[in-house]
Amino acid sequence: MQGDKERASQEPLMDHPFARSTPTVEKWKRLLGVVSPEDVVAILINADPDGMASAMALKRLFWRKVKRVSIYHINPIRRADNLAFVHHLKVNQQPIRKLALPKVTKWAIVDSQPHHNEQFFNYQFDIIIDHHPVGPHTKALFVDIKDDYGANSTIMTEYLRAAKIKPSPRLATALFYGIKTDTDNFVRASLANDVNAFRYLYQYANMNIIKKIESSEMTRRTLASYQFAMERVKLFKNTAFVYMEEVKDPDILVMIADFFMKLAEATWSVTAGICNGTMIVILRNAGFRGNAGRLAEKVFAHMGGTAGGHKAAARAEIPLESVLEQAKESSEIERFLMNTLRAAM
Repeated sequence: MQGDKERASQEPLMDHPFARSTPTVEKWKRLLGVVSPEDVVAILINADPDGMASAMALKRLFWRKVKRVSIYHINPIRRADNLAFVHHLKVNQQPIRKLALPKVTKWAIVDSQPHHNEQFFNYQFDIIIDHHPVGPHTKALFVDIKDDYGANSTIMTEYLRAAKIKPSPRLATALFYGIKTDTDNFVRASLANDVNAFRYLYQYANMNIIKKIESSEMTRRTLASYQFAMERVKLFKNTAFVYMEEVKDPDILVMIADFFMKLAEATWSVTAGICNGTMIVILRNAGFRGNAGRLAEKVFAHMGGTAGGHKAAARAEIPLESVLEQAKESSEIERFLMNTLRAAM
């Protein structure tokens, strides 16, 4: 795995996150101890607003502390609002296929963990900063995971403040929007820390850019997907469920799952679809009972792939052949998913 040579003479890996009582100033000092002025750092992300903003913040934290920092995303960026985010905030990042392995001396991952996507499996990360539940392979020289935080951008804002770095308007806007989207305007589970970071960033963020990004979500292509979803949606046990069949972009599943949470009759929303031979399932929960992350693990983890998330939002990605083994044939996938979810709820 990448990074093993650099680790030979360094301190042992952290196999669990910092204690909750550890001050951010102390963690910031520990983070600086992981890198040196000659390091070339690669930050890997799944490119959504929270991930991109977090990577931008880590890059700023390492400014003049390392030789170079580059950001690489594992997923294609197709959502119109995410493209607007990249365009208006001038996010300097590249697809992972352009990553030059021999030049990288330190590996970082933010707003994700190694088990979240198979494209992360080949890297031994030196730095992991995330707000999702701790995974089985989450080990690094530096591990900071706050799974009760609503957004990873909140964690990165706290690091900036601990380092006494005032964010630029561009960075503040990115972090502000990262918190806004990942907490769904504080409808999803969050802490006072998220609110405090949001209020702090407000004074530096550009609200006109925020409005422009938010108004860029809908396109003619996504309208067709919404129409298909509204024709196919089924309701059971306060759950809005829709099977989208083949989709070109899995982000549309996220958008539709969020859209159906607006139904007065639904406290759960589940959207599923097939993309590149993988069954992707997006789960949303707004009830007092139930946990989307646990439900995803319970229903889908045994099928292979990945499954998990938070109480209010979760995701599962399963090889299509594993689904077909149980559904028997493609025409029965929708019925299989509905019956499996119904039985587990």
